[in-house]
Amino acid sequence: MSKQIPQELSQKLSEEMPHKYVEANGIRLAYDEFGQPSAPAIVLIMGLGSQLVAWPEEFCSGLAEKGYRVIRFDNRDAGLSQKMEGEKAPSLLKIKLRSLLRLSVKVPYVLLDMANDTRGLLDALNVEKAHVVGASMGGMIAQIFASHFPERTHSLVSIMSTSGCSSLPRADRSVIKSLISRPSPESGEKAFLEAAMTTMGLIGSPGYRPDEEALRDKILLSYRRSYYPSGFHRQLAAVASSGDRVSLLRKIAAPTLVIHGKADVLVPVEGGIDTARHIPDAKLELIEGMGHDFPTPLIPYFVNLIGSHIAGADKRAPSFLKISA
Repeated sequence: MSKQIPQELSQKLSEEMPHKYVEANGIRLAYDEFGQPSAPAIVLIMGLGSQLVAWPEEFCSGLAEKGYRVIRFDNRDAGLSQKMEGEKAPSLLKIKLRSLLRLSVKVPYVLLDMANDTRGLLDALNVEKAHVVGASMGGMIAQIFASHFPERTHSLVSIMSTSGCSSLPRADRSVIKSLISRPSPESGEKAFLEAAMTTMGLIGSPGYRPDEEALRDKILLSYRRSYYPSGFHRQLAAVASSGDRVSLLRKIAAPTLVIHGKADVLVPVEGGIDTARHIPDAKLELIEGMGHDFPTPLIPYFVNLIGSHIAGADKRAPSFLKISA
């Protein structure tokens, strides 16, 4: 039986709900930020179906303490950002079959649209240029952003993501099934908690197992903030239909750091290795025992690693090669 949500968690939820919104790329995005508005900006792009609260506060505040303005936001169709109501995503099987037949498939939006959301967010916040950090699907969006908008990208960090190359190893079917088999909203909190705990048990870091109570609290915080499986499936369709990004990766001029866990079973480590292989002069950091999450014991390491990378971006002046949208 799942425990009841304590009063202090509900209070924390209320405090963490962003009260800031912007119109970006024609839609409404929810965001919050850490640090001084006048400081160099870091924009954090989260992964599939995840909300801005999935970026650990210690991570955000740690980067802010290094002198940065850290902006995290809910992607479209997630959290408190605008939901693309009325748009139906095709099945993954249909996307795959039409792709094999080299036929187009209509999806509500693609990852480039989400990269344009990020650009719109920066425009609305008067940020001319940012350090772009993305995790999982957010890493894919960050890669696309850096490729299409080099003049807006000061540096790039791609975490537990991939190049999208079709020859790379994929997650086991059991892992994918656990990820995409989301309870209906009518199933309630208990069903969601049980399903999410099972998924995190599969994809989390085997070398850094979390405290179960803390993990439950994090899952429930996300659920009570917003649970929207329709948006998850539309985002999944955007990922599935986006294809190979190798040609885009080769055009990235910004200083790039690729971080990947060696124990990632959702996006196997070969995806991170291949990403770094195609980006000119990219640095690759592979971490023992890390899966597809942000283990609490590694957060100080991430802060220092990423902080050092973006601090060194000024030492390199990339020549921009803008590609057409």
